[in-house]
Amino acid sequence: MGFVAAWLCFFAIAWWLPTPQGLTAQGKATLAVVAWVAIVWVVEAIPVGVSGILVPMLLVLSHAVTPFPKAASGFAAPVVFLCLVAFLFSAIMQAAGLDRRIALLLLERFRARTANGVIWAMFAVNFVMSLVVPAANARAATLLPVANGIVGLFGDSAREREAKKAIVIQTLVYGSMISGMCILTAHLPNMVVSGLLERQLGLRLSYFTWFKLQWPYLGMFVLTQFWVQHYFKSRAVAIPGGRQAIVDERRKLPPAGRHDYAVLAVFAFVALLWATESVHGIQSEIVALIGLALMFAPGVLRFGWKEVQERTIWGTLFLLGGALSLSAAISGSGLAQWAADHIYAVAHGYVWWAVLALVMVGTHVIRIGMLSNVAAVTMIAPVALALAPRLGLHPVAFTLLISDTDSFAYLLPTQITAGVIAYSSGAFTTADYAKVGVVSVLIAIAYGICVMAPWYAYLGVPVWNPGAPWPFAH
Repeated sequence: MGFVAAWLCFFAIAWWLPTPQGLTAQGKATLAVVAWVAIVWVVEAIPVGVSGILVPMLLVLSHAVTPFPKAASGFAAPVVFLCLVAFLFSAIMQAAGLDRRIALLLLERFRARTANGVIWAMFAVNFVMSLVVPAANARAATLLPVANGIVGLFGDSAREREAKKAIVIQTLVYGSMISGMCILTAHLPNMVVSGLLERQLGLRLSYFTWFKLQWPYLGMFVLTQFWVQHYFKSRAVAIPGGRQAIVDERRKLPPAGRHDYAVLAVFAFVALLWATESVHGIQSEIVALIGLALMFAPGVLRFGWKEVQERTIWGTLFLLGGALSLSAAISGSGLAQWAADHIYAVAHGYVWWAVLALVMVGTHVIRIGMLSNVAAVTMIAPVALALAPRLGLHPVAFTLLISDTDSFAYLLPTQITAGVIAYSSGAFTTADYAKVGVVSVLIAIAYGICVMAPWYAYLGVPVWNPGAPWPFAH
């Protein structure tokens, strides 16, 4: 039914309905594509990777964008190559067994003895893994067996059941999302926004510049940790079997070999080049491709391409390419400006923080029916970028703040793939998730306004000053 509804909406908007006042013909055609992908993404009528591949075709058929190379420009964006290499690196980590090895090693080193300790240790694991494992859902999937093993140590008393809920929700959902905000390659919406700013404003956000802008988001985990532990009253619940259970899991792993150390050495080299981009001037995606060349040099891997390609999340890469193509069309066709005009009628006249609060709340309402962060940011970010100058706000700061709050969609497990993965553990109910999630969403909104906006201002990008010059190198 969703598949049929998506095509009916596409044809109806593109050819049968009149063009809305103030919208160009290309904008209406792009709106038809947006309606198609929104329905397909919400009901999951077809695989998301396939939907991403089909976007350029829909843009050309509807006459939203021509010729085809322009409609498919998102697939040639630099961030797509950065993302592709990140996915391949992640697959190599999984094939080598390094992802689980690193997770268990860090858990053992943190000497966690209570539910609170487990959550903090797993957040550290999440952050380290965000350097090499792209996408929050990929990290959540990697850590799911580890989290299941840990919660399996707890008994079935009332307090222990609540502790399980706190561990799974905070570790696999909140921890995965928050840890990925400050690493460009660790969260796909980061790359959607980065690509949009580069195309529309000519601003290049390097790996290090992104980290400098976004690292304070790590502090938000302190607040969600306090709230989740308070809600479930799980802070002091001890782990049955203690640290020894984690030690036993780690001992089951085979010893690390020279190939494992070679892979880690390449990762370290790439991370060093990313962190020093302002010194050597080699762009992030080129650094990533250099790393890929080194990774497949003879003798580095103990396995071949077959093992890597089987673990690479190709569908998500195709989704990203399609999302970037659609995002460019939304901006270039006038659709973003048209939507911004309508939102402006509601949001103008308020001080900057009230405008942020209104648009952030509206974003979370829109997000209730969407599973994919990439899908939501693809539609929201271009509108925010077009809306900012109308409201007298800085386009980069405003777009980042609105897009970032989209990632903290914690009302239903189905809003985030990581939430669906966590729900599969069986540790909590949808009601548990929603009750703790309402306050967590409010924490995210308040954190964006009270912490991140002042931080951007400190760096020279005040959201309330639309004319502030870009303080970082282009």
